[in-house]
Amino acid sequence: MLGTIVNTCTILTGSFVGSFLSRGISEKYKTALFDALGLATVGLGANAVVHNLPNSEYPVLFIASLAIGTIIGTRLDICGRFNALLAHCKGGGKLAEGLSTAILLFCIGTLSILGPIESRLNGNNTYLFTNATLDLVSSMIFASTYGFGIAIAAAVLFCWQGSIYLFAGVIVPYLTPGMMTEISLLGGIFLLSSGVGILQLRDCKTLNMLPSLLVPPLWFTILSFLQ
Repeated sequence: MLGTIVNTCTILTGSFVGSFLSRGISEKYKTALFDALGLATVGLGANAVVHNLPNSEYPVLFIASLAIGTIIGTRLDICGRFNALLAHCKGGGKLAEGLSTAILLFCIGTLSILGPIESRLNGNNTYLFTNATLDLVSSMIFASTYGFGIAIAAAVLFCWQGSIYLFAGVIVPYLTPGMMTEISLLGGIFLLSSGVGILQLRDCKTLNMLPSLLVPPLWFTILSFLQ
């Protein structure tokens, strides 16, 4: 769990430093930071999509996953419940937007999924230490824009990576390269959607899309039984 603890601490540290630095920033520069953060998020999402789509064995799967998952997420109103949960926090509306993007960026990625598995099975924390370095910088940028509330993402990441660490032996047989490609592809779409929201072009309610992540594992499980 050392790698996960370090990763969690870097997000907490980055959130503190970023929120401290933001105190002396005028509204004009905060607006500029929003734009820069939105463009960076769109760029990261587009890169993930472009990188993973050519490797997909089932190019239509991510579209079906998004359609099915978004219907389920909209029915459950995940986004609305998340916003209501943060409504009483300072800057609740903006914080919900930034926090949802930060959680997706920190948790839905190859390093954050494979890192705990590599740590548990082989005692190798390289993936997690690399992820921690990236998250340190990202959390500073997010906190400078949205405030210290971004630190909540550290708790989510700890639970996420901790669960993967504990159940690594059970998960490994199912995390095929094909499945990881589909999950990474969906993660890219989520980041693109979040970036569009930050830029205030359209509120896509990205959190309602999260159930889409359940479709690829279900698809590959069905295929394994049919083979």
